[in-house]
Amino acid sequence: MSEHTHEVTTGSKRPHKHEGPRNHYLTYLISILLTILAFAAVLYGVLDRSFLLVFIVVLALIQASFQLFFWMHAKDKGHFLPVIGIAFGFFIALTAVAAAVFWTWW
Repeated sequence: MSEHTHEVTTGSKRPHKHEGPRNHYLTYLISILLTILAFAAVLYGVLDRSFLLVFIVVLALIQASFQLFFWMHAKDKGHFLPVIGIAFGFFIALTAVAAAVFWTWW
C-alpha cells in the first residue's frame, strides 16, 4: 500500500471562516422587503412617476449589491478581480444607455 503523507504548512494563511446561514437569511429577508417596497410603491401609485422610477432603480441597486456581496461572496478575499469586471461591465452598460438616450433626444 502506498503511504499517504500530509504536508503541514505554517504560512500566514488562516482557514476560511464559515459565516453560517444567518447572513444569508438576513439578506434574503432584506431582498424580500425591498421587493415588497417596490411593488407597493407601484401598486398604490400616489408617488410622482419620475420619483417612482428613481425609487425603484435605487431599490434595485441596493438589492443587487446585497446579492453580490452576500450571496456571491464578493466581499471575501480573492474576489477583487471579479468585482472590477462587474464594475467595468456596469460602466459599459451605463455608457451605452447614456449614448442611446443622447442619440434619441438629440
